[in-house]
Amino acid sequence: MSQVSSCLRRIFTAFNIFFAVVGGLIIALALLSQVLYNTHGGGGDFEGRSTSLLLLYVLGGVTMVIAILGAFGAHKENKVALIVFLVCMVIGSLVMLKVGVPLAIARPELEGLLKDKLQRVLPLDRASEDIRTVADNLQSNLHCCGLFSYKDWEDQIPDSCLCNSEEEVEGLCQRIQYKNLFQLRSVYTQTCFPIIMSFLSLVADVVLGVVFTLAILALLGVALSSLIIHQMRVPSGRPTMVLTVPAVFAPQPPKYQELYNPPEY
Repeated sequence: MSQVSSCLRRIFTAFNIFFAVVGGLIIALALLSQVLYNTHGGGGDFEGRSTSLLLLYVLGGVTMVIAILGAFGAHKENKVALIVFLVCMVIGSLVMLKVGVPLAIARPELEGLLKDKLQRVLPLDRASEDIRTVADNLQSNLHCCGLFSYKDWEDQIPDSCLCNSEEEVEGLCQRIQYKNLFQLRSVYTQTCFPIIMSFLSLVADVVLGVVFTLAILALLGVALSSLIIHQMRVPSGRPTMVLTVPAVFAPQPPKYQELYNPPEY
């Protein structure tokens, strides 16, 4: 006879299915990021980008494995599997909280930190070749010019800043004096920093959402697995008690009988 409540087992199974779906979404997010990067190309820190993608793949894979382990433990009422699942949930919740809390505290300072870091590479025409390549790709794809202004390039404005006639008609461009007072060039009015900042803010919010979602799911997994393990240790059904009357209280025949002789007449 099963010792675990069927309702609790269904809830725990549904939890593990949702937990596995979250792991699959993390893997899908890593795949999408890799496809987008390969499509748009560009330079930059490839090693750091590869490390981030690898972490996403590992996190998603580990999440799915733990979910499968928990579902197996609940279905088979395997105490070892449930204990391993419980330990993983405790460790996972602590790790997610340790990562998520500092990120949430640093989130409002992201714009200032990024702005200070980008200002150090100015002017762009004197920056390293890798930085100029990344800036050119950003300007071509995002239709912007300079990080904070077209003046970031000083007098060496690249072709990626230049507008075509259709964009000029749409009002996306501005005319500037280039190198001398007699030469005008049409460049994008939009700068790249606001676009980069909006994208990084979205990424930061997604990362925080994933981290705290996993932390909440891990804490819920701790509670559910603890209840199942407790029910397996202490069965809910009580044994049937049969009351018997002790022999000392059973009616006993009299030890003697009083003899009665009728009177004689």
